[in-house]
Amino acid sequence: MVESSFQVERRSNEQGAVLLELRGDCLLVDGSRVWAVVDQELQAGQGFTLDLSGVLRLDGASAALLQALRLKAERKGISVELQGASTDQQRMLDLYDCTREGAGARTTPANLKVLDQIGRATMESLSSIKDVLAFVGDLAHSIRLSFRDRSSINWKAVPGLMERAGADGVPITLLINFLVGLIVALQASYQLQKFGASIFIADLVGLSMVREMAPLMTAIVVAGRSGAAYAAELGTMKVNQEVDALWTLGFDPQRFLVIPRLIALTSVVPLLTIFSMLVGIFGGLLVAVQRLNLTTLAYFVELEKALSLSDVMGGVIKSVVFAVTITFISCQRGLGTHGGAAGVGRSTTSAVVVILFFLVVLDAMFTVFFNIFGI
Repeated sequence: MVESSFQVERRSNEQGAVLLELRGDCLLVDGSRVWAVVDQELQAGQGFTLDLSGVLRLDGASAALLQALRLKAERKGISVELQGASTDQQRMLDLYDCTREGAGARTTPANLKVLDQIGRATMESLSSIKDVLAFVGDLAHSIRLSFRDRSSINWKAVPGLMERAGADGVPITLLINFLVGLIVALQASYQLQKFGASIFIADLVGLSMVREMAPLMTAIVVAGRSGAAYAAELGTMKVNQEVDALWTLGFDPQRFLVIPRLIALTSVVPLLTIFSMLVGIFGGLLVAVQRLNLTTLAYFVELEKALSLSDVMGGVIKSVVFAVTITFISCQRGLGTHGGAAGVGRSTTSAVVVILFFLVVLDAMFTVFFNIFGI
């Protein structure tokens, strides 16, 4: 059996108050030691402080035990304070704090005035921004910790997530991008024929698909499939308290749920984008050959002149950023779900709408950036 690293040290501060410092991994097996030490202080009948700043891991059983000891002390009129807990540990302690009153459903007053509606919308927007920033901060912290302990990531889920987001989405993604290339070529062919510039259809289709349409359309399809699925899955887990169960078992939901999805999307979306570029170009080839009477060789020779490696890399870079955006927004909305089944529906809808908005904004920003620097 591995020896426990848990330690309890008793000391007094300058004012004579008792301070119990907990250090190491505070787990279920250490519960009897914690109970014995704290119960001894309770018998003395004076208040004391439990310092958790030295605790590395805190599981659900230990958090429940600490809250039970504090409740026992309060019933005896003894003041017990918990301090030094990290953010994750405080979440665990709050989960087992039975003294807090649950937040009841708030009734929305009827016939709100315009200023009231504006104020409520503003406060909700600020709250959403705060939640997003908190989510990004937690995720960045989890990614940093995952480099130290890679086994904490749920690697077994990554292949399945990649298959669902990538292989299962190949048919619809390729079909849509093929049709987009076909439509762009058809619309351009009418004008190019008038000026005897039919050969430039290869330039138009190639550049539009590689730089703009393929990355954006692929991201939109992935947002509709995987983004909505992620928000619904995590939202269902949140309302069913499965996320709280992960905290109780000592798992970080960011590393167990979010990071595998981030790895999956950032791996498959660039590949889907490259395939989409190819099928979109072949859609333009079909119009060039059938409608404009160009040869396949002439089409690809002109395409080679028009495209460069920087064009392709620009589209791939866009796809990576789009994949990260889809994962961040869908997972944040999913983990922020509340309100039962209706809340899952709201989170899923909100995730898709916000993702589509940010995809268009990011695409516009990339276009301006590439034009400024001549990429």
